[in-house]
Amino acid sequence: MTDIGWIETAVSAARPKAISALLRYFRDLDIAEEAFQEACLKALNLWPQNGPPRDPCAWLIFVGRNAAIDVVRRRSREAELPEEAVLSDLGDAESSLADRLDDAHYRDDILRLLFICCHPDLAATQQVALALRIVSGLTVPQIARAFLVGESAMEQRITRAKSRVAKAGVPFETPGPIERAERLAAVATMIYLVFNEGYSAASGDIARARLCDEAIRLARLLLRLFPAEPEIMGLTAMMLLQHARLAARFDADGAVVLLDDQDRSRWNGAMIAEGLALIDKAMRHRRPGSYLIQAAIAALHARAARPEDTDWPQIDLLYATLEHIQPSPVVTLNRAVAVSKVAGPEAALAMIDPLADPLGGYFHYFGLRGALLTQLGRVDEARDAYDRAIALARTAPEAAHIRMHLDRLAASPATIPASGG
Repeated sequence: MTDIGWIETAVSAARPKAISALLRYFRDLDIAEEAFQEACLKALNLWPQNGPPRDPCAWLIFVGRNAAIDVVRRRSREAELPEEAVLSDLGDAESSLADRLDDAHYRDDILRLLFICCHPDLAATQQVALALRIVSGLTVPQIARAFLVGESAMEQRITRAKSRVAKAGVPFETPGPIERAERLAAVATMIYLVFNEGYSAASGDIARARLCDEAIRLARLLLRLFPAEPEIMGLTAMMLLQHARLAARFDADGAVVLLDDQDRSRWNGAMIAEGLALIDKAMRHRRPGSYLIQAAIAALHARAARPEDTDWPQIDLLYATLEHIQPSPVVTLNRAVAVSKVAGPEAALAMIDPLADPLGGYFHYFGLRGALLTQLGRVDEARDAYDRAIALARTAPEAAHIRMHLDRLAASPATIPASGG
């Protein structure tokens, strides 16, 4: 229980709550981050010797709070602190902090921090990047990959966002109903990207995979705030339906299993039922948005008992609608998979050829291109595409999956499925 791997996992899981609480106490992003890092260093020194605390998050908040007081004093800056009696006893602190999270609706510390990071004084790209860094603790390279931009550009974006928050005197309070509604889109985008980062994790990367659970939890909190908002229903449903396939997405060796090859009996039936119910409820509002359309696509996969039962023409239509309301090279790339099923690989290849420049650094572009070229018997071009995909793979299972296709290609130019996981 006290090995370094467990400590890293516990610290990663505690980060959103701890940073949120420290920010609420000290109202300064830099102080909150520094205090959390100090607490993490002490955890690495003490937990292996003394064993884990009963509530790691409360322990990190308590220790970080004491470290931050010293920072505040050194900077000669006054800050409103809680009464000494509130945190003077660690046991009492653990009890109150452990019960706080899901019993306070929009007063939840993490949700408050989400809305602060998504303040309208910040550009939309800065809002999302800052929330990913501060709330979820994603590294700059991880955030850069999510935005398909360079690491240095993302580092500058986050630095500028933090500076803007500090200079603007952004109030570290929960915004009112009107402000919450105005910032909803940015918060939803941030949650979506957190989920994607966890969904793209390798099977053995537990800390990153848990980002999916955190994103779903945050989406459910948003539903408490906006119970009649179909896009938040759609966002939550989409994540539930995709995460329901977790147990079937990798084999016993950690290798990627494509959607058509997955054992559908291993899909999480409870998650699927919850997601489908949310979609049915959202559709009654007759205001489809991008998240609800993506959820509807996921639902068509979830409802198919066998791969051959999948309604690919309907999926193609839904992606066409998504392209219309939210044009994106990635949306077009995903639609090309459906087109390959409906109209064949040549039509799909013609669709993705113009995406070579915008998706030149995207693993899935070259993976799909290689599969389509293989189906058309263009073996040499397929091999080149697969080589590019391997170079861009983010995880070992992704690279191993493409190498498997290359091995098959070397043995025989057989058709390779073009569906994702």
